[in-house]
Amino acid sequence: MKRLIERSRSVGEVLRWVTQNPGKVSASHYPIALHKLGQLLQQQPGPPAGAGDGRGPAGQVLEQPEFHALCQAIVSGCAKFDNFSIVNCLYAAAALGLPGESPLVRVLEDESRSRLGRFNQKDVSMVFSSEANNKALEAIFSSQLFYENRQERFIRSMAEWLPRKAENLTPYTMALIAKYVARHRLREPRLLDTIANFLLKRGEQLDSKVIQKLVFPFSRMNYRPSNHGELFPKLEAILEQKAGSSPLATVNILMSMFQLSHFPQTILHQVFSPAFITNVMSSPYALIVRRYLSLLDAAVELEFREYSGPRLDPRYRVLMFEHALTADEANRKYSYKGLVAEALRQLVGEECYRQDEVLPPGYCTDFLLWINRSGTVLPLSRVPAASKAPPATSPAAMSLRSSVLALTSDLQVVLSVNDKWHYCQNSDILVGSRAMRDRHLRLLGYCLVQLPYTELEKVSGIEEA
Repeated sequence: MKRLIERSRSVGEVLRWVTQNPGKVSASHYPIALHKLGQLLQQQPGPPAGAGDGRGPAGQVLEQPEFHALCQAIVSGCAKFDNFSIVNCLYAAAALGLPGESPLVRVLEDESRSRLGRFNQKDVSMVFSSEANNKALEAIFSSQLFYENRQERFIRSMAEWLPRKAENLTPYTMALIAKYVARHRLREPRLLDTIANFLLKRGEQLDSKVIQKLVFPFSRMNYRPSNHGELFPKLEAILEQKAGSSPLATVNILMSMFQLSHFPQTILHQVFSPAFITNVMSSPYALIVRRYLSLLDAAVELEFREYSGPRLDPRYRVLMFEHALTADEANRKYSYKGLVAEALRQLVGEECYRQDEVLPPGYCTDFLLWINRSGTVLPLSRVPAASKAPPATSPAAMSLRSSVLALTSDLQVVLSVNDKWHYCQNSDILVGSRAMRDRHLRLLGYCLVQLPYTELEKVSGIEEA
């Protein structure tokens, strides 16, 4: 039956073999049939396979009674299918363009979700790598089941063949890929460079909201693309023309560049201009843009001292964050902060440290301590007021604070508990936002002590295999 399906020369022939010979069809034949249908539809004129809207050959096939009989057979029997057949059917169906609400896709996704703990990377990546057209990739990366689960083997495999196919992808599909690798912190240089090359070639045709999505993985993974010498100036030129069309996207792109230590001066002139600020203040996202602009303004003061253009009006400065990050709160029960807090309670006492202290320009610190010149950890109630005051980012405030520290030779120490989600996946490289936070805290005069989760695992006795 496998050979008969694979040798079929028409859609009708595939459907006849499968629907008219139910006694000879096994679970493994269904994904083969779906894949073959997709191949044959790709060869036919008209809308491509995946249109599924009633127009052209693809839509006509999806409406045929024989195709519905094939789908019903899969729905009825999928509970008995092996894992590979389930996954293969699911993504072959996605490549055909079956909508997510169709009974076949719903049943296959439900069955896949119930077996997720038993799937291995090979099952999934084998089928993904065979479905490399734009429509299939769009369907795959749009799948909530796929989006929620990290598929490292597939991403490594994809990094090898995607550069050859990238020019045939739509910006929407490439943005879905970028969103996925950013979510799962997959620092795969070949894949990130492919996104960067796509952006370099297509950037002028894209609106700033799409550019924002394609740029984000670089800062998330703290990765400068190999073409950054061309890409970053190109992005600056594009933003000069489009900065006002979507202020939130503009400041997001700027933040990504700042996290990678690239400071586009001409764009800063625009975003700190009265016209841009006025436009932002009357928008529904005024507060979030003010937060970003406040952090960008602080970063200019700390890292781009040669900049002499307009700055953010002090009236609009706010803290970037007023509490711990959402990811840290969501993962608190998995964090090693509790272990470190207990150790500090026993070693120095609760009066000698603060936990989750937010310091201007809005960075949440895990633990803050004050140590004098003799190495003694001081109770915070005994710290001089001028030294203890939260550091502002104006030149005068930073100068005063530096003078106090120089006179006392005391240190404000930040213990940074770097949990697993603060790093790129399977890497010792901090994500871009965490890396910029550390740079800024050092420039503000704090002494950072890094406590990586790999070391804390050893102390707690649960080191990963």
